[in-house]
Amino acid sequence: MNEDSVLDRLYKMYDDFYEQEKKVASYIIKNSRKVINMTIGELAKESGVSVATISRICKKCNSGGFHNLKISIAGEIVNSAHGTREIANDITRKNIRGSLNRIAANKAAEIQETIDMIDSNILEKVIDLIEKANIVNFVAVGNTIPVALDGAYRLSEIGIKAVSSPIWETQLAFSMTLEKNDVIVAISNSGESKKVYSMVEQAKKRGVKTIGITNNPDSAIAKISDYHIKTVTKERLFMNEFYFSRVSAMTVIEIIHLILASGEKERYEKVSMCEKMMADEKI
Repeated sequence: MNEDSVLDRLYKMYDDFYEQEKKVASYIIKNSRKVINMTIGELAKESGVSVATISRICKKCNSGGFHNLKISIAGEIVNSAHGTREIANDITRKNIRGSLNRIAANKAAEIQETIDMIDSNILEKVIDLIEKANIVNFVAVGNTIPVALDGAYRLSEIGIKAVSSPIWETQLAFSMTLEKNDVIVAISNSGESKKVYSMVEQAKKRGVKTIGITNNPDSAIAKISDYHIKTVTKERLFMNEFYFSRVSAMTVIEIIHLILASGEKERYEKVSMCEKMMADEKI
């Protein structure tokens, strides 16, 4: 399992930064190649903040200072150069093909880095927990609801009882019926959703096992969950103030689904039966 890079830490900590710190983080993310050749004073001027703000960012990223931060970023750039495509932030309708390549590079990076971050021991425990659960309840709000719905569908398709709902109140009501042999899977990009956190918190009080899937291992949901899987997003390269990429979270769900389905004849037969029944409805 790889450790977070400097840029990864900037992504996951962004929402917790003060406004001045966000200016620095955004500038570094968008201009990482330029930053490695700048002095701390030049970066302060370009991002419109004080030198003290940059020093504070370095401390929060555990870089030990601006010089070390630049060395780390330079190393990340060298490592990314070994990939097939370079991650970039220039998306424009004036160059559709170039934009397609850049989007593909970012999405590929999200998937690869998410997989690299997964602790195989934790994943094995998560899969075992889901496999033995009486009911698996997927909970999410806002932009991650489609991930929760997909998770419930995929597990149900292979014969594992799983539920979710696009309505938060329905999720909440059902989560209150969960018991010790059940599992709740909480999906939240930031890991700070108050609604999702409250469902996890109440479930834990009743002895329900909890799994968190978030971008931030230091988030409230990650910390309260029995098991946590970290996802990676590059969406802030396109949007300065928020992100809602679902690719990495969907990847985690698909990984769990594929591993559970692999080598299990009975589960394969359930998938085939389900697909056949749906095919009968097609023209």
